[in-house]
Amino acid sequence: MNLVAEHCPLCIPTPHEILWQDDFCRVVLLNDADYPAYCRVELLAHIKEMTDLQPPQRAQMMKVVFAVETAIREVLNPTKINLASLGNKTPHIHWHLVPRFENDKHFPNSHWGEAVRVVSPAQLDESKKKLLIEKMHAHITCALSL
Repeated sequence: MNLVAEHCPLCIPTPHEILWQDDFCRVVLLNDADYPAYCRVELLAHIKEMTDLQPPQRAQMMKVVFAVETAIREVLNPTKINLASLGNKTPHIHWHLVPRFENDKHFPNSHWGEAVRVVSPAQLDESKKKLLIEKMHAHITCALSL
């Protein structure tokens, strides 16, 4: 492992719950009190940009991202889903999937911005989490088999 990867928080075992993983990437639940079902798709290899991947790997990453988005939509029916791949602080390919609701703490602004309202923290109850994991596995399996 190179020096950069040694200090990369995505190159070490994740402290977050892993909802799905193969030898290419993993999907973790960030367990954000304000954003239940906020997930992140993390490439396992320490690679900085999507264009550093070969086209089939890019497609594989996006198939996983879209499958996770589909599962979140089916289980939670959010107003919108925000997809973000920034990597300014962590130059390692990863995608944020943030379900948004009109009554969430920051809507319609970015969830990283200043809050526009005070809301009680939301919870992803165990039955919805189980359903999310089941749908995520099914959608990812289907997407990667195409």
